[in-house]
Order: sequence, then C-alpha cells, then structure tokens
Amino acid sequence: MLTVQFDRLPIGPGTMFLDAGAGFGRHAFEAARRGAHVVALDYAQEEVVVTRATFAAMFEAGEIRENNFIGVLRGDATRLPFPDNSFDCIITSEVLEHIQDDVAALHELSRVLKPGGVLAATVPSWFPEKINWMLSDEYHAPHVVGGHVRIYSGTELKAKLRAAGLNVLGQHRSHGLHSPYWWLRCAVGPANEDHRMVKAYKKFLEWDIISSPTLTRVLEKMLAPVLGKSFIVYSKKPSGNA
Repeated sequence: MLTVQFDRLPIGPGTMFLDAGAGFGRHAFEAARRGAHVVALDYAQEEVVVTRATFAAMFEAGEIRENNFIGVLRGDATRLPFPDNSFDCIITSEVLEHIQDDVAALHELSRVLKPGGVLAATVPSWFPEKINWMLSDEYHAPHVVGGHVRIYSGTELKAKLRAAGLNVLGQHRSHGLHSPYWWLRCAVGPANEDHRMVKAYKKFLEWDIISSPTLTRVLEKMLAPVLGKSFIVYSKKPSGNA
C-alpha cells in the first residue's frame, strides 16, 4: 500500500533514491522495481533487518537487479550519513511526526537532495489525527515512547519545507478508508487489537489492499480529499543550490 504517488516522482533506471524512515520498506521496494538505486534508512533495528531480508528475497526472485539495492542501514534523520547532493529523489513517509527536531530533519533531507531533486514528505492529516489524539492519550507521545509528538497542519509542513530551502510543487491526501479504522482503534484503546470490530475492520482493509475492487477504489477517491489519513507534500530543491 503506497502513500506517495510515484508518477509524481522523477524515478527511473539509475535514479539515486533514499527512503528516509523506510519502516518495512514499501516505498523503497517500489522504487527498486522501477529501476532506481535504492538506499533505505530507519531508526528501528528490527525494520532494518526485515527490509534487508525482503530486498534479498526480491533479488533472488528476479524482481530487481543487484544494482537496484545499495543498502539498508540504521540511522537518524537529523544526522544523515550521506554527502551533500547525494540523491535525485527522497521519500520520508509518516516519519516527521515522530521527530522532536523536525526542522533539523528537513534541513538534512534538503542537504542530501541533489539540486533539481524531489522530496515527497507524508504526515498524518490534521483532522483525522486530531480526532485520534482526542479519543486516546495512549495513541501519542508522551504516553507512548516514540509516538507522535505533533499534529501538522498543511500550512506548517509546507512552511517548514520552504524554510529548508525547498519549493512546494503540490499536495494531496491518501487512505480515506484508514481514518475510521484508527478512530475505532483509539476509541477501544490503541493496544486492543483483538477487539472484534477492530479485527473485522482490519480484515476489510487487508481484503481491499489485496483485491482492490472498483467500489472501494471509488470510495477511496471520494473520501481521501476529506478524510485521508495521510497528507503528502511534494517539493523540489532549486537547481541553483549546487
């Protein structure tokens, strides 16, 4: 399930691509399938190990070439271990809301992005996220270690991208069907994954992702602009910043 629209990104054979805060690698895998040279970085050791193993399995299955996978490493988005102007394209998805010093992280992402390169940043949308915080203190920091530390407005995220030296290109929302799931989770307790309604909704979402029926695609298209759980902003580093 991709949050970012890859057709908006300059990704193709030979593109230097960074997934910053890759999680279990969904965006990194898609970039590799499209021929990019991929680096995936995450702070969590478990996710680094799993993503590395999945890349190995993709190579063994012939889904990607050897040069599509540069590496998966553990790292801190506020102190990226890469030289200036290293990547043509960067995605950071559902990461910035976890980082106390998000301004430092965005400046680092801008630093390692090549002039003319594109950054896609996704965060939880303001309205669905606000409801989650209102329904449960157990959903966010400081009650949850490593939890969300802020609720972004679209204006705030775009202002911080501009402050990092990037030009905003466009925006949209994704995952309209997922917001009610998280409202339900927060209402019964985020840790209560065994609740029958939570399990039923999760099963529905898994079926939707696998089957992608026309009805739910239409619903998603209608709901995403209003209830989309994720807010995505695309920005570009000016070519003059060499």
